[in-house]
Amino acid sequence: MAKKKTVVPFNGTKEQEAQLAAVIEKNKSVPGALMPVLQEAQQIYGYLPIEVQIMIAEGLGVSLSEVYGVVTFYSQFSLNPKGQYPIAVCMGTACYVKGSQAILDRIQRKLGIEVGGVTPDGRFSLDATRCIGACGLAPVFTIGDDVYGKLTPEEAEAVLAKYE
Repeated sequence: MAKKKTVVPFNGTKEQEAQLAAVIEKNKSVPGALMPVLQEAQQIYGYLPIEVQIMIAEGLGVSLSEVYGVVTFYSQFSLNPKGQYPIAVCMGTACYVKGSQAILDRIQRKLGIEVGGVTPDGRFSLDATRCIGACGLAPVFTIGDDVYGKLTPEEAEAVLAKYE
């Protein structure tokens, strides 16, 4: 199956938009409000698509490029929705040396998505992360809060099958 990055159309609700408008209004005159507004917006929507970034830029009276710059600089923010089962493959030095690239490649092939993508059914999303601090278990990947380590690509695929 060819790797692809699935683009999920934005489907924010009127309720979410009203929540965001209230957050913006509450913080409009607060110096340095962009970070807390972005954090609350991500809690509301689960990620920060361009449509939300535009609402924040217009609401706070800052440029869209400033909003986008902050969103892409800090790893806590996501431009893409997360799947029901978010997968993160550690690409830190210990994991990489012990074969995390092969695990990442195997998961990409199995799911048919690239890093940063989400499966069309919304069940899985895939990210490559920096060190997660479990070097003794290298190579490591997580599915949600579950941590899996010392696995071969074949074993990683078997773990993935439990979530399908």
